[in-house]
Amino acid sequence: MLHEPVGDPRSSRAVYPGTFAPFTAGHRDLVDRARRLFEHVTVLVAINDEKRPTKTGAERALDIRAILPADWENVTVAAWSGLTVAYCQQHGAGVIIRGVRNAADAVGECRLAAMNETLGIATLFMAARPELAAISSTVVRAAAT
Repeated sequence: MLHEPVGDPRSSRAVYPGTFAPFTAGHRDLVDRARRLFEHVTVLVAINDEKRPTKTGAERALDIRAILPADWENVTVAAWSGLTVAYCQQHGAGVIIRGVRNAADAVGECRLAAMNETLGIATLFMAARPELAAISSTVVRAAAT
């Protein structure tokens, strides 16, 4: 059963969710591009202990806010432990932003997008810039050790 969208699919509010452990140049680029498309973008730091982040969600959110330019006034950062769709519904965001680096990313993301769509939230896929497509949080973590 399809649900009616919570907000207008052309919503002026979007959410960019992720673990962001760590926040990479590719993540920053997607936020920059998304903030130009939407009146407001929330970078939603997922609290997911299964991924074993070295910092708490709140710490990662603070770190991300410190990285983003102060003049990006239409971007906020929040930590969240529930479903992204629930956050969107509670905060009036009609769109989830997802970055896609390659075909493998696209397959998994399409499954999530279909589920989110049945719950009334659209997904906008943004292709990674070619020069950033090889960067992942996993690669950055491995390089740091």
